[in-house]
Amino acid sequence: MKPCETSGGSTMKRLSALLLTLTFSSFSVAATDSFKVCWSIYVGWMPWGYAAEQKIMDKWAKKYDLDIEVVQINDYIESINQYTTGEFAACAMTNMDALTIPAAGGVDSTALIVGDFSNGNDGVVLKGSDKLKDIKGQRVNLVELSVSHYLLARGLESVGMRESDVTVVNTSDADMVAVFPTEGVTSVATWNPLLSEITSMPGANKVFDSSQIPGEIIDLMVINTEVLKANPKLGKALTGAWYEIMATMSAKDKTGIAARTTMGVASGTDLAGYEAQLASTQMFYTPAEAVAFTKSAALKTTMKNVAEFSFAHGLLGDGAPDAGFIGIETPSGVFGNKANIKFRFDPSYMQMAADGKL
Repeated sequence: MKPCETSGGSTMKRLSALLLTLTFSSFSVAATDSFKVCWSIYVGWMPWGYAAEQKIMDKWAKKYDLDIEVVQINDYIESINQYTTGEFAACAMTNMDALTIPAAGGVDSTALIVGDFSNGNDGVVLKGSDKLKDIKGQRVNLVELSVSHYLLARGLESVGMRESDVTVVNTSDADMVAVFPTEGVTSVATWNPLLSEITSMPGANKVFDSSQIPGEIIDLMVINTEVLKANPKLGKALTGAWYEIMATMSAKDKTGIAARTTMGVASGTDLAGYEAQLASTQMFYTPAEAVAFTKSAALKTTMKNVAEFSFAHGLLGDGAPDAGFIGIETPSGVFGNKANIKFRFDPSYMQMAADGKL
């Protein structure tokens, strides 16, 4: 999935960006009424562009006497870097990237809205075999340190293998489709829409995808924790706008079709293409669904898995002694160091939406 990584953006910068976890300027946390939030192209984040275009964000900002600017950033990792350095109050990103970039960089961050999880958008593809076990000894082309890398690790684990059983070949997402048919390339791990293009090629077999690790690659709207504490109206406005759009885009009527068409075109496809991507994305169209997911004990286990992968690949910072160095707070408990909590899942604003209190 991710953002291009499923989500969109130039993920060739992922390797260097994920390692930039040392010194970042802090975001001003004084109470204010003007904010900027950012997002990048990905099926689950297109609603933010729709919110800006259709003035839905403006409506909710006005309700709370705020000025909220929704900004599209073409480079996914750059959007997270700018959030981390304080250019934006909030940013759309995955759970893994929230941990390894802002949280690892010392910026206390909160998952305000849990929008969806990849449910087939990310996958591992082999040539000439339909069994993941046959990947042993192969070179696997993928964007190193991305969620595709994480997906591969989880897939290997599911069949009793380790990363040491394969050789990872760092490959740009821009080159992935062109590389797969070439001689010598036998396996790739990637996300949609690249995944769909590759699996349609002769001899290509998808042997593992994110539907087999449901709920682990999560798409979020992440907000600076101190900014949220100082400005709770911002959390209410963002959450209110989001669920108004969810109700619209999930509808089967003309209004829903029009909304999905607009989002599809904005993402570079059409209604059919966008709905195909939605089919492999577990959207939480209602706040109650998102709250239930966030409160589940499984989320803590997922973040433990993500933290262990991140630590093993040096993504928690040079000084991290173990996978629990950064505390991750979930409704079912904290994974890691309770004295160093830098990433939080807070369902309270989604609960307000579920209760009709926004």
